[in-house]
Amino acid sequence: MTNYVIKTDVEYDSINHQLTDIYYDGDLKQSRGAIIDIHGGGWFRGNKSKDADSSKRFVDEGYLVVTPAYRITPKAFYPAPLEDMDHLYEWLRQSDLPFDHDHIGAFGSSAGGNMTVELAIKYGIPIASLSGILDIDKWLGEHEAVVAAEGDTSGFNSTASAKINQDGANDPFYKWFVTNYFNGRTDQYEEATPVHRVTDKTGQMYLANSLNEFVPTSGVLDMAKALTDHQIPYQTRMIPGSRHAKGYLDDVWDDMVLFFDRTMK
Repeated sequence: MTNYVIKTDVEYDSINHQLTDIYYDGDLKQSRGAIIDIHGGGWFRGNKSKDADSSKRFVDEGYLVVTPAYRITPKAFYPAPLEDMDHLYEWLRQSDLPFDHDHIGAFGSSAGGNMTVELAIKYGIPIASLSGILDIDKWLGEHEAVVAAEGDTSGFNSTASAKINQDGANDPFYKWFVTNYFNGRTDQYEEATPVHRVTDKTGQMYLANSLNEFVPTSGVLDMAKALTDHQIPYQTRMIPGSRHAKGYLDDVWDDMVLFFDRTMK
């Protein structure tokens, strides 16, 4: 049995007073590395406690995990959540937490998947993105006729992530929350689309998506091409059906852990 040590609401950003939860195995003198576990929610909902399940699973694999909160709309818009992850990464690097500080990776789903890809681009760390929102400018340009609609978002924080948005495409709602992230700033779509900023120093990626789900597969396919062009190793996993993000976590878990084991040696 894993001896979970869980520290909640630890401040990682003294300016914006952002908090993170920390998980690790108290029986280990030092965890093999750290995983940043970023929750989803379209940048307008969700909380760090919803990723307690995946955080504990990574602890079972020998990792220390930090599971942060970050600013969401309507209190803050792009690029505030990404700035929060910059602060978290620097805080983690400088922390005295019991893990090998040469090995940091990130895992996230949906909006969290987007944010992990941003960390890979900025810091060269390995990441795993499940249904990451990666195709922003091109998708919005191709769906100008879609009328954005908020839809029913009730019960999100009381419903398991694996049961949310599992019924396939919902373009009106998808367009609503993506554009909501920018608070009307259409000029930010291109700079917020990560594929345009892949370099030879980008970290390795594990990219998963369902073939007929809420998030379009185009983001994974475009990112795979950019990584290929820059000779960055990556893995893709396309899952049959319409399950979104943590809805297929069990399907990808074993090979995702192998990805981290290999890239965080």
